[in-house]
Amino acid sequence: MHLTRQAAATGQQPPRKRLRDRQWLPRRRWLRRTVQALLAVVVLFIGTVAWSVGHAMTMPGGGTFAERIAEWARDHDLGFVVTFGEWLSYQPPKKGGKPSFSLAGPSSSTGSQQVGRRAEAQFGPPATLRTFARHPVPGEGHWRVLASVDGEPAIYGTYLRASPVYSSYVAGIVSMNQSLVRFELRPGAEDPGPGNWHAADWIPPGTRRGLLATFNSGFKIATSGGGFYLNGTRMGTLVKGVASEVYYRNGRLAIGTWGRSVHMTRQVVGVRQNLQLIVRGGQVPANVNNNVSTSWGATLGGGYYVWRSGIGITSDGRIIFVYGPALDVRELAELLKRAGVVTGMELDINPDWMSFMYYKKDGHPNDPTPVNLLPNQVQPPDRYYAISNRDFTAVYAR
Repeated sequence: MHLTRQAAATGQQPPRKRLRDRQWLPRRRWLRRTVQALLAVVVLFIGTVAWSVGHAMTMPGGGTFAERIAEWARDHDLGFVVTFGEWLSYQPPKKGGKPSFSLAGPSSSTGSQQVGRRAEAQFGPPATLRTFARHPVPGEGHWRVLASVDGEPAIYGTYLRASPVYSSYVAGIVSMNQSLVRFELRPGAEDPGPGNWHAADWIPPGTRRGLLATFNSGFKIATSGGGFYLNGTRMGTLVKGVASEVYYRNGRLAIGTWGRSVHMTRQVVGVRQNLQLIVRGGQVPANVNNNVSTSWGATLGGGYYVWRSGIGITSDGRIIFVYGPALDVRELAELLKRAGVVTGMELDINPDWMSFMYYKKDGHPNDPTPVNLLPNQVQPPDRYYAISNRDFTAVYAR
């Protein structure tokens, strides 16, 4: 007590307090350095993420902001965040109603136009399709010519509703005659990405003469259940049992199960695999709607009714492409079947990836004008006149 009073009188601190201060000083320094290090890590992390996102937003390849940010998230193991966001914003399709646009199509391109008797006999329109809705609207299921080769109809298109419940939603259906057209698989700038593909990731000027159509491909290759092959180069592994589009040197396209109905040969120049078949032997498998989120796309929390696309082949070798909004997997399969498909597969899903464009010469055969088949698709008609981030198919005249 005497020492403490003396220290207070002389202005000196007690020895014990000075000792505590000397012990606390290193701890304060350590805490300060730790906080500084953590702040540096946080700043570095935010800077890295900002650079990565900025790079994804500005790199060539096109696409909407939502499309690019979703791709970035899935590429960085944040797919669950995208799926959760889709689940939160998902709105089921409305019931009833009528289509928002005419299903008759442009009056100048109907299937009844003059094409000559020989052309009508060999390349006439497929049979009119019956709607799944209760009552057809004018033009529904009737084919019109989208593209011709030497005056002969090569590509037909029509509109069809897939449900009597969600009757305002319309799917686009296309029939392509392989005797008149040839198919080319094109890589994407991001998927499959850079590689020795020997093919452009867009339709550049100077390669547009004879261009008739373009359409989207399948899921991102890493989630497709299979692989990608083009001109001798692979991404991923071509998996037996997976549904596959097979592109041949002569321009023809086959749809089948890899290792069973389609195989690697010297004539194969491209293979695009995606999930499992949804039409087999002209029938829709009974379990086609099972395991929707894992088998047919972990999107919207496994929501059934989303934009979907699919492709198939008929018994006489025509290629059928189908896409549209508010479709579940079974409805997509039933649309393919109704159009005559005997073997069919799902391609991509969600509105940002859907596209079918046909090309009108309009007096400029070297630079035809692209037109969207469905007027409500997100992708603009000139989508593939710029670099594409996803792989796609280009269709040319033979």
